Amino acid sequence: MSKTIVISIDAMGGDHGPSVVVPGVARAAQALPGVRFLLHGDEAKLGAELAKAPAAKAVSEIRHTDKCIAMEEKPAQAMRRGKGSSLWNAVESLRAGEAHACVSAGNTGALMAISKLILRMGAGLERPAIVANWPNMKGVTTVLDVGANVESDAAQLVEFAIMGAAYHHAVHGSKRPTVGLLNVGSEDQKGHEEVREAHAILRETKLDFDYQGFVEGNDIALGTVDVVVTDGFTGNVALKTAEGLARFFSNEIKTTLTSSPLAMLGALIASSALGKMKQRLDPGRVNGAPLLGLNGIVVKSHGGADANGFFSAIRVATDLARSDFSAEIERNLQRLTAPSDKAEGDPVSAVSDGVPE
Repeated sequence: MSKTIVISIDAMGGDHGPSVVVPGVARAAQALPGVRFLLHGDEAKLGAELAKAPAAKAVSEIRHTDKCIAMEEKPAQAMRRGKGSSLWNAVESLRAGEAHACVSAGNTGALMAISKLILRMGAGLERPAIVANWPNMKGVTTVLDVGANVESDAAQLVEFAIMGAAYHHAVHGSKRPTVGLLNVGSEDQKGHEEVREAHAILRETKLDFDYQGFVEGNDIALGTVDVVVTDGFTGNVALKTAEGLARFFSNEIKTTLTSSPLAMLGALIASSALGKMKQRLDPGRVNGAPLLGLNGIVVKSHGGADANGFFSAIRVATDLARSDFSAEIERNLQRLTAPSDKAEGDPVSAVSDGVPE
């Protein structure tokens, strides 16, 4: 914990740029001792914000560029024209060994494409995955993939399980995370071939987490397991559905509590409890979605995050940088392909042959 951690920041990314990034860094400077920052972006704009935040200025170094990637820019365009931008330079600093992790609130597609181009995939991993920190009745569920891959085969789903368990252990503190595969039922015969094959591999292989089998959509919010694994298509649909429902219920509660003077009085009396509920359900409370599987730690902050939300993304990046996250993934990948961990006649060999060494 005494090791100095350096976080490389795309300071121009997101809806608000330096006006949110610098206050987020200031909060991190007070809450996370031993962390320093490389801020990539417009020196004049960053300097003006740092002048108002001495705590952030004391632990930050500005790396000037007047080039940035627009939030609506397509990933292919970002890769062709993004060199020298604040996002590109932030990731490049990670590749060069100047930083231990990178954080950006910028364009998700561009961040994924540029990070994969510059950093490449980690050894033994085929596809990256985006993580969602999902509030549940017990704490937080790690859900992946929520958008990086439209389709995923059995080998990739197993990789996601390994990465998700290592992430949950590093960030949320579970000593031996429980993992489930998202499916349309809990019976072994349910679901498509890829899900059933991944289920067989996870059930038969000795890994550093407890595989619990199939889980269903309602298990995410119930907190039935620590980590829920699915393909990016299903995960993204589930995430957007949950976000829409959260906004719907929030609007309904607001409408109901302002419908009459008596209701408004009740809302005033219950304002403290309602505030706690809002904070509990706020996605920004655990803001920070790592792009798992890359040869380096990259964390995506929500584009509309406030200073608290951006600080949360920095904290996720710091927790990962201070953990044995990468080593844990490597250990489990080795166990996945170790002959002693395979049951006779199981499908591990056939699937793992397709995973790069």
